[in-house]
Amino acid sequence: MAGHSPWKNIRHKKAAIDAKRGKIWSKCARAIIVAAKAGGGDIDTNLSLRYAIDDAKSQNMPKDTIEKAIKKGTGELGTENYESALYEGYGPGGVAMLLEILTNNRNRTAGELRLIFERAGGNLGASGCVAYMFATKGMLTIPKSAASEEQLMELALEAGAEDVQDAGEAWQVVCEPTAFVPVRQAIEKAGITPESAGLTQVPNMTVTCTGDAARKVLNLIDSLEDHDDVQKVHANLDIPEADLAELQG
Repeated sequence: MAGHSPWKNIRHKKAAIDAKRGKIWSKCARAIIVAAKAGGGDIDTNLSLRYAIDDAKSQNMPKDTIEKAIKKGTGELGTENYESALYEGYGPGGVAMLLEILTNNRNRTAGELRLIFERAGGNLGASGCVAYMFATKGMLTIPKSAASEEQLMELALEAGAEDVQDAGEAWQVVCEPTAFVPVRQAIEKAGITPESAGLTQVPNMTVTCTGDAARKVLNLIDSLEDHDDVQKVHANLDIPEADLAELQG
């Protein structure tokens, strides 16, 4: 994914910090509740629920917490009402941002996100202002220690993937959403366990940021991800390797 995620790699490392784990689990629980409410509690018939549970497991969310969230979604343990929404905006340097939201009060969420954008020198935009710059894709991240590029390429492309890309410490397998399940099944059947897997938003074009501008965008992404209602932040950000190394240092 072009420019997909130098910042995501930084976020991945930060996500391991125990202080953030509770918030991450809370967001995972919301996604499970919404998926179970919409399609029932059976992962064999509810693909959205399967994705949400996989995300929760990748964050080491306890099994009983996952089961409790499913029961809340199906109404067995009362109900929690959240609705999904996409919010769009621009960060410093004209970086386009697409936010996946689960909220019980859209007006409150919009006001709080608008303030976060403005404080960072960006702005929350109208519906449709940046969504056209992104395409929904299946994405699987495979540690390089788990498979060679040649092995993974053969498995993934035969199962319907579009590409296998070098993402530094890992390979990233990209596919259309309809091919995600067969591609994942083929990879796992070969004894290869993805570090992460799910649907994501891939930018059609990227904006290169360096130095202070890159730092400002990363700080904005951190602030947005810290908001309880924000499930995922997608950005068409590209940071050159030299600048990325400096930011990580």
